[in-house]
Amino acid sequence: MPAPIDNQNEHRRRLLDAMADAVAHKGYADTTIADLAAGARVSRRTFYEHFSSKEECLIALYEAASRQALGVLRGAIDPAHDPLTQAEHALRAYLATMASNPVLLKTLFIAILGLGNAGLQARRRVNQHLADLILELINRPGEKKRKPLPPALAMSIVGGINELVLEMIEQDRIGELTSLTDTTALFVRAVVDGTR
Repeated sequence: MPAPIDNQNEHRRRLLDAMADAVAHKGYADTTIADLAAGARVSRRTFYEHFSSKEECLIALYEAASRQALGVLRGAIDPAHDPLTQAEHALRAYLATMASNPVLLKTLFIAILGLGNAGLQARRRVNQHLADLILELINRPGEKKRKPLPPALAMSIVGGINELVLEMIEQDRIGELTSLTDTTALFVRAVVDGTR
């Protein structure tokens, strides 16, 4: 017997997809709940069963896309290599993933900043997950060659990479994000080696 269809999760996924599409084509300010419901082929009532506002929907989209990117980073880590080589491989995969969906990347990196405190808090949560992954990778048990990387420096790595990505977005060069791999890898090495 086939598994029952989970309409709740399906509706939520379609609403998130509708948000990504609507904001990319109309901008966040001009996107309405009616646009999102129509794009997801659900009623306004169904929208409100999942989200209290379009702001909450955009934040949910941002966090879902960020979880996916974090999964790509984790998947690119190969414990057979030293931590800095692993970081370089993970950065290349991360940048390639972001470059593969320029519309979504632009929507999330720019639109989230326009949400005020709620957007800032969502961005901070995502950045903290990325910084935690860096700490996990660089400060792995048994790594005796260097002093542990402090959390503030891990966050500075995340911030520096985010600024480079934003610059590429502003220059309409999202398709070239992987060209940042060498620069970001050098940056990570400089920060990590500077803690010796």
